[in-house]
Amino acid sequence: MKKKLTQIKYYTLWQTLFVLLLLSCSSSTSSNSNNPYGLDLVDNISKYKESISKNADMELIDLEIAIPSIKLDIRYATKNNFTGEIIYTSAKAFARKPVAIALKKVQDSLAKHNLGLRVYDAYRPYSATLKFYEVYPDTNFVANPKYGSRHNRGCAIDLTLIDLNTGKEIPMPSEFDEFSEKAHPDYMNLSPEIIKNRTFLFNIMSHFGLTHYPTEWWHFDYTGWESYKLMNLSFEELMKM
Repeated sequence: MKKKLTQIKYYTLWQTLFVLLLLSCSSSTSSNSNNPYGLDLVDNISKYKESISKNADMELIDLEIAIPSIKLDIRYATKNNFTGEIIYTSAKAFARKPVAIALKKVQDSLAKHNLGLRVYDAYRPYSATLKFYEVYPDTNFVANPKYGSRHNRGCAIDLTLIDLNTGKEIPMPSEFDEFSEKAHPDYMNLSPEIIKNRTFLFNIMSHFGLTHYPTEWWHFDYTGWESYKLMNLSFEELMKM
């Protein structure tokens, strides 16, 4: 009888340990839900400040401050985007310092043509990339969170051109985030005016170090984007800096 009670005692002990192990694994999975692929993310202010102290170019600049004349239309801060949900809690646009400097040069150059920039999106927290891929897992238009996005590095900009007299966007091949063949930079079944506008946009952006993405006419990457780390800081955290 005593031997049987001892066996029951050990059996209960092992059951308890097994349950604790499962809870531990569950807790670990939950804590990594914002980084399920174990990427090297700058995900807290301390890491971010450290990166800036080593290289000032790592700073994420508020584009409205750096370029007062720039116009924003941050769709992901509204429901007017392909997810149908509000993704950003602030309608802000940030980019790494060299990217902001390049965009300022673009804006100044455009003014000579009575044109300006309207930005749809810039730096994007990694958490948003996870959400986007969950909603629309097509890597032609949405970055695979397994690798992260160039937007997560603060080196990608989604934008178009506006007429400074009217404030309206000049004609382009498609709407922003229209996931169709019209979005492709080499799509040619368009009016001569639209092709001219797109070509002008590509040329002026390229002149200042920003190249268009292969499947989206509105998306531009800063040369050397690979040198910048993926980030998962909210706009609110950046605004407190």
